[in-house]
Formats: sequence, C-alpha cells, structure tokens
Amino acid sequence: MDTGALRQKILDLAIRGKLVPQDPNDEPASVLLERIRAEKQQMVQDGKLKAKDIKGDTIIFKGEDNLHYEKFQDGSVKCIEEEIPFEVPEGWAWARINSVLLEFITGPFGSSLHKSDYVENGIPVINPISIIDETLVPNGKMTVSEETFARLSTFQIKCGDILVARRGDMGRCAVARKNAEGWLCGTGSFVLRKSSQISPDYLSSVIASSYSVDYLSGGSIGNTMLNLNQAQLKYMLVPIPPRCEQEQIVIGLAKSKKAVSDILVSRETLTNYISTLKSRILDLAIRGKLVPQDSSDEPASVLLEHIRAEKEELIKQGKIKRDKNDSIIYKGDDNSYYLKFAKRQECLSDQLLFDLPHGWRWCTLYEIARIDLGKTLDKAKNTGNLYPYLRSVNVRWNAVDLSDIKEMRFEEKELKRYAISKNDLLICEGGDVGRCCVWCKDISIQYQNALHRVKLFQNCNPYYFMYYLMCYESKAQLKRMCAGVTIKHLTGDVLSKIPFALPPISEQNRIVEAVDKAFVYLDQISASLS
Repeated sequence: MDTGALRQKILDLAIRGKLVPQDPNDEPASVLLERIRAEKQQMVQDGKLKAKDIKGDTIIFKGEDNLHYEKFQDGSVKCIEEEIPFEVPEGWAWARINSVLLEFITGPFGSSLHKSDYVENGIPVINPISIIDETLVPNGKMTVSEETFARLSTFQIKCGDILVARRGDMGRCAVARKNAEGWLCGTGSFVLRKSSQISPDYLSSVIASSYSVDYLSGGSIGNTMLNLNQAQLKYMLVPIPPRCEQEQIVIGLAKSKKAVSDILVSRETLTNYISTLKSRILDLAIRGKLVPQDSSDEPASVLLEHIRAEKEELIKQGKIKRDKNDSIIYKGDDNSYYLKFAKRQECLSDQLLFDLPHGWRWCTLYEIARIDLGKTLDKAKNTGNLYPYLRSVNVRWNAVDLSDIKEMRFEEKELKRYAISKNDLLICEGGDVGRCCVWCKDISIQYQNALHRVKLFQNCNPYYFMYYLMCYESKAQLKRMCAGVTIKHLTGDVLSKIPFALPPISEQNRIVEAVDKAFVYLDQISASLS
C-alpha cells in the first residue's frame, strides 16, 4: 500500500467536498468571501493595507448559464469556466488565493539577511529546510540575533500563518502554531496571512494537495532546483467551503492522517514480524525441526561415505585435485566436536552447534563439495575473447541480478574451468560475505574470483545449504569469522571451518520444499503491504 498516495487521495477528496458530508444549514461560502472583502476594505481605510494590496482581488461567481465568471476591480467580467479544475458542492465557492489573504509576505531578499546575521541560540528563521512533514522545525544553524530580528520585524511570523517553501517540493507548507509566534520568515519562504474566516489548516491542505502541486509545478522556475513562482501561487484557484465545513474537513483530515500513520506502524510491525518469522523458519529448518524425520531415509553417515568414495575416485582418475582446504568434523572421546584440516585440528565449541536429529551428521562444505574461486579480472594480462561473467554484485540472497553484466577476456581452455552450471551454489567472498544464491538457469556463465562456486556431490540440495547460510548470516557468526578489518573476506580457509548440519538427501529436499512454500506465502503478504 502506497501510504503517500493514500494521503494525497484523502486530501483530494477533502478539497472536493467528498470527505465529510455537507450541511445545507451552513452559511454559504459566498457570504464568507463577502466578509473577507469587507475586512480588507476596512484595513485599507485603517491604513493597515494599501489600496494596491487589494487591487488584484476578484470575485468568482456562477452566471445564469451555470458557467463560472470572474469580476475584476474595474468592473470587467470574464468567463473562466475552462480554468475551473473540478466541481465543488452546493454552498462552496471558488476564489483566487490572494483574494482570501490579508497579507502575502515574501522573505527578506538580497543583503537584507546574509550569513553574518546568523548566530547560535538566537531567534529561529524558517527556511524550506525547516518545513518538515507539515510542521515547522527550527534549525539550530539558522537563528539570528535580536538586533537582526528588530531590523527585519516586518517578516515576523504570527500564529495561524501558513509558511510555504519557495524551493524544492512544490506545495510543501506548514501552519505556524503558538510556539512559532515571533519567529522570522527566511528568504526561502512565503508567509500567507489569511482572514479569520479561513481555517489555516484547511488552506494549507489545499496547498499540499496534488491539485495544487500539479498547478504550482507548471509555473515553477529554475533548472537545478525548482523555485515556486510567487505570481503563480497568488493566482491559484482555491475551493472555499462554508466555515463550519472547513473545520469538519480539518477534523476529518486529522482522523485520516492518524489512520494512515496507524497503517504505517502496523505495516512496519508486520514487516518486522515477517522477517523474524523467516529467520525462525530457517532456524527450525537447519535444526531438523521444520519437517518430520523419516526412519527409512538413508542416513547422512552413509551419504558422507558415498561422497568420500566418489571424491577419491575422481582424484584417482585425475579429474580433480585434493583440496588444501579439505576438512572433516568428528566427535572426540571427550564428546566434543573437532575440525580436522591440513594436518591440524581445533575444537568447535565456539561454533554454532546443536543436538542433531537421528540420521544427521556434522560436516563442512569442503567435505561434500568441490569449491573454487573464479577468474581474477586483470585487463593488462587477461587474453582471449570477451565473455559475460558474474561478479559478487550480481549475487543477491536467493537471486541473481543480471541487469548489470560485465565482460571479461577468457581463453578457450579457461571456459570450462570458470563456468557456472545449473544448481551451482554461488557464495560471495567479499562485501556482504556469505550472501549466496543458486544458479538455476540451463545455460552456463563465467564468474570472477569474488565468488565461491560450490559444486555439491551426490545430489545434495544446493538450496538447503543456501538457506543454511542465510540462517548463519542472520546470527552474524559468519562475519565474525571472516578476515579483514574494514573489508571482510570469506576465504577458503574460513569457509572450510564452518560446520553444517547435514540431513539425509530426502530430508534436504523436504526441508527446501517446506521453506519455499512458507517464504512464498510470506512474500505474498509483504507484497500486499507495498
């Protein structure tokens, strides 16, 4: 669910009179607008406004032909039906935004306010950076001294003013509350001071709506950063409801906003729960607690014997060499598990070990697979023809990203050596160490030395070991084992020390099937949240 789009939809319904019901007993907006015009005329007589300040005010009305017309100060009338963006309910009216404002204040320009005027712990200045999520947030680096404030007191903010950002996102605005009384409007903002006949929260909602954003964007200026055109904002048509309905709309918007926020919190909670649940599923899977054991399955001990026999035969035939990282796990007389490799052995007491189900065994990947790094990219030395190859950046958890494939030179004799085939397990050697996936395509592709290619013996299921590493990674043990301070590396030596709980082949397949089904279901729930 796109909550941003949902918020905009709610705003659009509100300013079209479709969020709350209309009350036929409400005083129509046309009367409200008459009072605003009278208020502004009185302000001119009292010297609070100049005659030029209301020169551009107009009256918009519906003629007998049901079309919209605009009457100007000189008495001329113009049909503006094509400018009306949408229909509004009975009792509403249209007005140019400048006609409902008592003052339109632009922040100080040029040398009126410059860097030397800013001090620490002074009076806050509201620039676009301070207008965040419909609220005004003072920026500690943008405060001025009392002397500067006194010089620029005409730009002082009052409670109920609407602050509009002149730069960046069109329509970004906020209402000044009591805590903002006495702050200063900065160079990058407009202050809209409206009549008491207009709710500031309603008017700010109109400015933040997609209708307003689309309109204002069409008249913005600038290439690198958009700047709101002052004349464009003043000329914008605003739908005006009766005063009582304005308040009802504001209450309705507040309730809707809370509902959307609750959706966000619920979505985040559910997303976290799904992530936790996936980790729990993987943990159960590698411990043999996700699917029941079958006593008729050939035990893992026999599987290991078959693998050892197969490897020895391949070594004897010269098809593979004995790997220097070959390692085995065995149980000592003290009932502890030990890792034996390269004529050395070490206790695995600090590794992820647990009680295995009947028929399972501990092993290392080198005990059950052939593992090789890919070719090193060296433009100066590599020769041959160009072929596409996989890098660690192409490997995602349980996925391969082929959107950015590079090419490397390979000799004909190297193609087989550095080829990835279907069902090969790929493990990242650097970066996000241990991140892995299974190559599931029928075609082969080359790969670089930042990846471990794992070819499992005796039809061991590569997806089981991929899920195992995902679980391992979630416990952060893999990263702790890896070499390097700033950049971690999953070397062959480290990989040979990782203990894997090995189930019988049949149970590996049942585990993978169960995990796949659970993850598909959870991913569908996640997709429904976006």
